Amino acid sequence: MRPVPAPSATVTANDQCSDSRSETTEGQHMPLVSGYDVISECTSRGLVAGAFNTTNIETTMGIIDAIERAGIPTFIQCAPTNAVLSGFEYIYDMVARRLAACPVPVALHLDHGKNLQAVEDALAAQFTSVMIDTSEEAYEENVRLSAKAREITPADISVEAELGAIGGKEDEVGPDEASGTDPSQVADFVARTGCDMLAVSVGNVHGYAPDARIDFDVLRRVQEQSSVPLVIHGGSGLPVEQFARLHEYGVVKVNIASDLRNAMIRSFGEAYAANPHEHSLIRVSRNAVTAITEAVERRIRQFNPAAN
Repeated sequence: MRPVPAPSATVTANDQCSDSRSETTEGQHMPLVSGYDVISECTSRGLVAGAFNTTNIETTMGIIDAIERAGIPTFIQCAPTNAVLSGFEYIYDMVARRLAACPVPVALHLDHGKNLQAVEDALAAQFTSVMIDTSEEAYEENVRLSAKAREITPADISVEAELGAIGGKEDEVGPDEASGTDPSQVADFVARTGCDMLAVSVGNVHGYAPDARIDFDVLRRVQEQSSVPLVIHGGSGLPVEQFARLHEYGVVKVNIASDLRNAMIRSFGEAYAANPHEHSLIRVSRNAVTAITEAVERRIRQFNPAAN
């Protein structure tokens, strides 16, 4: 496992992403940073990064508007199931172009890469952080594939792996039943895979799950065995009062997807219900952006109450 680089006083694209991945057609650098930079900023400042899933331009604009308001380093992410409409390249283009004027460190992350091909596709599209999720495989196969993902990923790009399958499904991602993270496997898994972040199953569930609760006793045992920061998936369904405690348990990243999608779908649905003859797509889309912005900013501040 490589150490996370120490955070600099100012994280800029010129400092951290100076290769062709971050250049516009005019040769200017876009401020997409490596996942390492978001991790470093958050761990050094006691922050938790939200990781917000995007699919389209409205979601992307809403997420980044919220990031600019909150000023907290963040991951924007996309799973293969949500790239089928546009492809990873278009996701990169949308995010990088909108970030061109954003002063906050943001990494573009592959969420739930279920195989090595997904990792390769995201890297080819210039993502700056990736996840390999083979947690539904037997332990040794999960180790092998996760280590291979680290091997094929450039050294300046962070890799997240998952140990213990997280239950629930969101856009067909996730097993029907959670297997739970075994704390006794954590140290071996991290050492052998070389992952930079570890996604864990400690009571969290993908999507909206009214009974989901973090088991902080298990999370503490996992933290004690992990030499890398932890990731919580399924943040949309967790009790708000649990968010403020996560940084104390080595959590650096919390995934949020359902909140955003619900905000957009609800916004369009309410517009149609109010006026079935509505024809201004721009007005409705702008209202959706506002709804997404509010949802994202609320979550970022709930993760980091001391920074408000």
